[in-house]
Amino acid sequence: MDRTEVGALVRSAVDGDAAAWKALVEGMSPLVWSVVRSHRLSDADGRDVYQTVWFRFAQHLGRIREPDKTGAWLASTARHECLKVLRGNTRLTLTDDPQVLDRASEDRTPEQTLIDSEEAADRAERARRLWQELDELGERCRQLLRVLVASPPPSYVEISAALGIAVGSIGPLRQRCLRRLRDRMDQRGAA
Repeated sequence: MDRTEVGALVRSAVDGDAAAWKALVEGMSPLVWSVVRSHRLSDADGRDVYQTVWFRFAQHLGRIREPDKTGAWLASTARHECLKVLRGNTRLTLTDDPQVLDRASEDRTPEQTLIDSEEAADRAERARRLWQELDELGERCRQLLRVLVASPPPSYVEISAALGIAVGSIGPLRQRCLRRLRDRMDQRGAA
């Protein structure tokens, strides 16, 4: 959906047009889902965030100043709601992994357990360094690269609507951002 069409639908929805509301939800849902998926939430948390985003949108529908930028509003709200859920989940991690639930069934040797633990720590450290360098790239690159790692990846049109970047600029900007990230990682020996 292009910005003008979205803006017109928002204005119609404000006036009580149920068909416009339905078209908005159907047209903008892939964008909301792409942001939710990029935060790797559980299915239940992802569905909760999705519903919360649309609830917040309905609450603020009449107060949206720039209806043409609804995609950016939805993407930003989805990101904030995902981060809120992630902060809440740091205290409790649910699992159905039998090895965690039943330690007696562990067939690995103590040495293998130690090696696995060290490898996991190395992966976690590499990931931490990567995210740290990504955070230092700047807001524009950080937003673009996070949206691009969504699964399934959003289309360039959806990215354009969410981030306000021209469709033709997304590929070159992505290349520049990845090059800068690679250079930063190389400089710090974190590749």
